[in-house]
Amino acid sequence: MSDCSSSGSDEDLDPEIELLDELGGTLSKWTNYIHGWQDRWIVLKGNILSYYRSADEKEFGCRGSVCLGKAVITPHEFDECRFDISVNDSIWYLRAEHPLLRQQWIDTIELHKAESGYGSESSLRRHGSLLSLTSAASGLSTFFFLLLFPVDNLKGPLGIDFKGEAITFKATTAGILSTLSHCIDILVKREESWQRRLDKEIERRKRAEDAYKAALTELKKKPHYGGPDYEEGPNSLINEEEFFDAVEAALDKHDQIEEQSQAERSRASRQISLTPDTCSSISTQKYLTKPHSQTSFLSSVDLISASDDVHRFSAQVEEMVQSHMNYSLQDVGGDANWQLVVEEGDMKVYRREVEENGIVLDPLKATHAVRGVTGHEVCHYFWGTAFRNDWETTVESFQVVETLSDKAVIIHQTHKRVWPASQRDVLYVSVIRKILSTNENDPDTWLVCNFSVDHDGYPPSARCIRAKINVAMICQTLISPPEGDKEITRDNILCKITYVANVNPGGWAPASVLRAVAKREYPKFLKRFTSYVQEKTSCEAILF
Repeated sequence: MSDCSSSGSDEDLDPEIELLDELGGTLSKWTNYIHGWQDRWIVLKGNILSYYRSADEKEFGCRGSVCLGKAVITPHEFDECRFDISVNDSIWYLRAEHPLLRQQWIDTIELHKAESGYGSESSLRRHGSLLSLTSAASGLSTFFFLLLFPVDNLKGPLGIDFKGEAITFKATTAGILSTLSHCIDILVKREESWQRRLDKEIERRKRAEDAYKAALTELKKKPHYGGPDYEEGPNSLINEEEFFDAVEAALDKHDQIEEQSQAERSRASRQISLTPDTCSSISTQKYLTKPHSQTSFLSSVDLISASDDVHRFSAQVEEMVQSHMNYSLQDVGGDANWQLVVEEGDMKVYRREVEENGIVLDPLKATHAVRGVTGHEVCHYFWGTAFRNDWETTVESFQVVETLSDKAVIIHQTHKRVWPASQRDVLYVSVIRKILSTNENDPDTWLVCNFSVDHDGYPPSARCIRAKINVAMICQTLISPPEGDKEITRDNILCKITYVANVNPGGWAPASVLRAVAKREYPKFLKRFTSYVQEKTSCEAILF
């Protein structure tokens, strides 16, 4: 009997399913908003899809995996190289190098998903049930044996008391039946209580299911900023209002961080007390009389003549300087094409709306008047890279790529990310120049010109969008003559500033958002920078 049961059990076993071969390849996977798309080694084995940082790091374990049994593979609607794999609320955004390669991956994954299966009913084992049936059959055989043979005739030559055994068996079965009857009575009495509990559990689960469906429906209505579909671009799933709200929230956070940093710097500066000797030294150098000749005094940091400032971008520099001197200083108050968007005291900001291929290229022009500083000082701090981090709050990092001359450098500058807009960087030539006046009644002009160029050592990267700029800070110093023979002080000085900016963001963003951000940020920049210059020069010698 045991041999037959063993044989039957072995025949019920399914043959072992062999694992499918392991397949692997490189795909770009969306990681997060900071790092964006990154190459990852993707491995497909059976119905499990895993990814590693690289093929060489497989021995350290995978960084994530999904089971393809219930996965949904969706090719992207616009991007021919991208496809998404979603399992419940987990989504993998993957991207191949070519549309054909994407289709091969999708076909292979679908094939493995179809062949994986979930087993069958034949694979279930019921050894416990088989044992119970065998035991029951043995008990029934004993019962029928007792029925077929009278108890009185079962006492054999060995002296076995079959009658006593039968009586014992009868008493035992009677006790078992009584116990079972008692258990049945208890179960019947408890049936109503269990039914109430079951009804409550069914109702609880129904409420939980309804709440889940309602939450899922609400989640679909609300914007879910979870992947590259919500990044900047013409096909972004974020509408203009949501885009602006997100940008404004990010800018507010940056402003809060900057205010905290400024407060800490102010506390640190107040802790540094000046000795009497230092103060007297500063006071003696605070005033510097401008020479009576029409040519302004040139200090050690003054610009050398343009003829000596020769480098490979000299022609472009001259063209940019002449353009700004001819057009940027023109009054735009009566020009209908320029719109006055901000007016705060002496500061006015104008904008001219220009769009090209859906990209906002609005030129901007601002005028301002600042007391107590000279044009040379304003341009000195605007051009000097040593002071950049002191007043520029939008820059994440910058470095001087190449020094063309004493007054011309090439700078690579990466700006802070403001989500959902993509991160930007710029590569530009920065030049400081002094323009002598041809009319003795007009002041000399100091100018800083920044315009985009290309450099072999810093090509555009996939991490940032390369923006193009043409910016100029143009300053003139106006001096009101002091009374009598008194020396010129900072109270007699007024700096007239003209700031122009032409920026190509290099990528698409909602026009209304860009214009609203420009209207908000440019006045803040001018006030922040000019206040910084006033603070830096308050105890320094006047630099004409």
